[in-house]
Amino acid sequence: MKKILIVLLMVLTVGCAKKLPPPAGTTPGETKESVTPDSRAAKETVKESIEQREAKLHEEAKLREEAKRREEATEAARSVLKDVLFDYDKYDIREDARPTLDTIAAYMKKNEALSLVVEGHCDERGTNEYNLALGERRAKAVRDYLSSLGVPSSRMSTVTYGEEKPICTEQDETCRQKNRRAHFTVQ
Repeated sequence: MKKILIVLLMVLTVGCAKKLPPPAGTTPGETKESVTPDSRAAKETVKESIEQREAKLHEEAKLREEAKRREEATEAARSVLKDVLFDYDKYDIREDARPTLDTIAAYMKKNEALSLVVEGHCDERGTNEYNLALGERRAKAVRDYLSSLGVPSSRMSTVTYGEEKPICTEQDETCRQKNRRAHFTVQ
């Protein structure tokens, strides 16, 4: 009996072992031995990698959205940016071209983010050098006209192709008229 009493006293004195909280920097379930500087670094690297991937995906989404907006603006511009035609050996803006240019100017003022390239073209008659110079004068005449309507010159550039890029190759006046033009592209 004496022995039982001593055992009971020992049990009551010692009691149940208390569970200690996990060491700092660990999550529940991890043991001190399972948390090493290498495993912490690996977890941080994985977290950084995930954050970088999310940032990259976000940036790619922004670029796709910008490309989509630009494509929509370009598509809308195609319906507005009609070629204007010139008379043989002339670079004066014709009366029938003014409404088209007025529409282009209004469109460009409304869409301030767009830039315009004015291309000058000629038919096949004349020397290459002459047609390149005439194409340049046509492009500049159109740019100057649009500028007079309020489109900033800084948003327009010109290029001449002379007779190098015909849209029609038949040897008649109807075809040649189509090649004497100013053509527009959006940047």
